[in-house]
Amino acid sequence: MLLPAEAVAATTRIDVVRITAGPEHHGGPMTGPVVGHWEGPAVTEMPAADLTLCGFAPGWGLRAYADPAEPPLYEAAFCYGCDMAWLWGPQVPEPLHRQTFASDSPYALFLRMRMRAAVPR
Repeated sequence: MLLPAEAVAATTRIDVVRITAGPEHHGGPMTGPVVGHWEGPAVTEMPAADLTLCGFAPGWGLRAYADPAEPPLYEAAFCYGCDMAWLWGPQVPEPLHRQTFASDSPYALFLRMRMRAAVPR
């Protein structure tokens, strides 16, 4: 997965979102509780994959902030069914808005494990 280096460098906090609805369209809001926070960048690299059609039903998302009092630098919603990530925000150029990722790669599995671990028990 590709993100602009400036956005990654500026990230100081990431909110982990357990998506319960949406986004209905690219750039739309992710609805669901914020289940955890991470300090600094969390998504560094995930290899690309072939596209698998499933209708894009993301279960997890991230919001990255330089300052939590300001709007997000970028947001990302991950669908582990079709290996697709939607990214949007002021720091994400159009060519990076939709990306595939290998959901069975160690990076993607680790990211999903971290997102699941953020859910309070």
